[in-house]
Amino acid sequence: MKALYRLYAGILRRQLAGLPMPQHVAIAMDGNRRWARGAGYDDVRIGHRFGAEHLELFLQWCSEAGIRCVTAWVASADNMRRRDSAEVDYLMHLTETVLADHVRRDHNWRLHVAGQLDLLPDSTARALKEAVEETRYRSGAGELTIAIGYSGRGEVLDAVRELLDEAAASGRSAAEVAGALTEDDIRRHLYLPDLPDPELVIRTSGELRMSDFLLWQTARSEIAFCDVYWPAFREIDLLRALRTYGRRQLERSS
Repeated sequence: MKALYRLYAGILRRQLAGLPMPQHVAIAMDGNRRWARGAGYDDVRIGHRFGAEHLELFLQWCSEAGIRCVTAWVASADNMRRRDSAEVDYLMHLTETVLADHVRRDHNWRLHVAGQLDLLPDSTARALKEAVEETRYRSGAGELTIAIGYSGRGEVLDAVRELLDEAAASGRSAAEVAGALTEDDIRRHLYLPDLPDPELVIRTSGELRMSDFLLWQTARSEIAFCDVYWPAFREIDLLRALRTYGRRQLERSS
């Protein structure tokens, strides 16, 4: 089976030759709990551990494919508020001890964080901020964004609030702001305004919806829905998504 897998992966890589490639891929890492139940674990938190560790492999595959920008959705703001507190606490522990630690060791990436950090435990927010600072000046590294405590609607609301606060501080009226408002005005108040929008978004677990992920940034993105749960996501699943993306881009340009 391993030999057949390697053969198929090699075929997929050859099929990517000459196709347009996305520079920014966003991944909604969904299905950890369902994967754990399907694998026979009574404690669904085991799925989160496998999921957190699996991101390391995904980043390696992206690097090898030439993808320079990745956004990974770790936990939504809704998850933080509604999930069982023991499960959330464990996920935050994994963020500190697995995700942040991996980025410190993997010099291929600079870390960014998007989300409402006030929803996170102090220790988690601190670990992420320290990892951001530690990776900030890595020469030639790609850009990795961890979306945690994240809501797409919340990001747009925060951007509008900042824009209005900025306008009020400068003495501009609401009518003046409304009359001159542009998309760029909103964009420059997003959590990470300097990063490019993702050209490709992958969501695992068979869910056919975006939920609340990067609602502003994905308006023109290609979406690839994958049936497998996140811990079972394979390199060939990524390669097939890249192949579909490239072929669609060629079709549009022809």
